Amino acid sequence: GPCTECSCSSGKEPDKDPSHTKKKENGDRLCVPKIFFGTRTHKQITQISRELKRTAYSCVPMTILSSRDYTCIHPVVSNSSNRNEMCVELLEGKQGKSCSYYHGVHKLSEHHALQPALGVCQAWDIEDLVSLGRKLRACPYFAARELMVGADIVFCPYNYLLDPQIRESMDINLKDQVVILDEAHNIEDCARESVSYGVTESQLRAAREELDVMVNNNIRQKHHEPLRAVCCSLI
Repeated sequence: GPCTECSCSSGKEPDKDPSHTKKKENGDRLCVPKIFFGTRTHKQITQISRELKRTAYSCVPMTILSSRDYTCIHPVVSNSSNRNEMCVELLEGKQGKSCSYYHGVHKLSEHHALQPALGVCQAWDIEDLVSLGRKLRACPYFAARELMVGADIVFCPYNYLLDPQIRESMDINLKDQVVILDEAHNIEDCARESVSYGVTESQLRAAREELDVMVNNNIRQKHHEPLRAVCCSLI
């Protein structure tokens, strides 16, 4: 069929893009691109999924990528200030503990309410996913990522598409896909934010003190001296 012409079936770099290899295993729809729909805020995603629900495309396989701030349901991790680090530590099992919610991910990602093939699925939003996750004691954060493999439309905040580090950590591959940016006039600010970093004066002073110690004790002096100079000039 026409699919033989398209790059995704030519076997190029199959390892790098899990969605292509997964779709190959199922043997269907190799050439259908995903639609990545980027919005400025999570709140807008809720509005858009509500609109999607009202259209003829309500049953299209979809997912919503969002941060652990919105989707972590672990009682300890979700109340911590550094959710990302705590989550990673739990999954690595450093303290001999693991996350039971993570181990239940498939219960959520394969649930009939999220699977269009079973005919009862409707467009959903983050709150729907989280409340179903609580009911099933399964992690909405990783379930949403798993659903991306078979999704035709993926909703996410802009920075998931713009920031190369987030793209990599989320396994987002935009090659040959469709990207829609809602309210695109906000993109410049968002791009600036993703490569900007804020530091306070007290952080700079603390860094300078630490660098003083390094330089005075002859520890990798040629690396630390220029850094100290930068701190001093900024202060």
